Amino acid sequence: MEETSGALNRLTSTTIAAAIRVHRALGPGLLEGAYLACLAYELNAAGVTFELQRAVPLLYRGVRIECAFRADLLIANVLIVEVKAIDSVLPVHRRQLHTYLRASNRAVGLLLNFGAPTMKEGIVRVVNRFPDSPPPGHAEAEARENADTRRHPR
Repeated sequence: MEETSGALNRLTSTTIAAAIRVHRALGPGLLEGAYLACLAYELNAAGVTFELQRAVPLLYRGVRIECAFRADLLIANVLIVEVKAIDSVLPVHRRQLHTYLRASNRAVGLLLNFGAPTMKEGIVRVVNRFPDSPPPGHAEAEARENADTRRHPR
């Protein structure tokens, strides 16, 4: 998949719509694995390519460390999705996803908390770098970076 802002936005929208369908059907209260399996079912039905529990390496001091972390879902090789089933998302969860994005050189991730009362309340979009963005240091880029962990406006 080509990594453009439009393509990423469509992919995140499709993923969020799938998560909303799962949450509406099941509600909060299950374990993460159940939500992940149902989300995978919905994405597959929508024709979205993804990998479950994708091992992602990182580069440390010039050495490639295999399986540094596992992304719950890697969608179309560009979007990292972390699934949670907790009372509330903490800053550490946002930082963890942001670190995954930086380590894997990916632009956008979704933190989907199925433990929230509604899926809308459980969606957090995290941005590492967004295609078509101004270069770092530019006022618009700094504003976007400061808002990179805002809740998705759906």
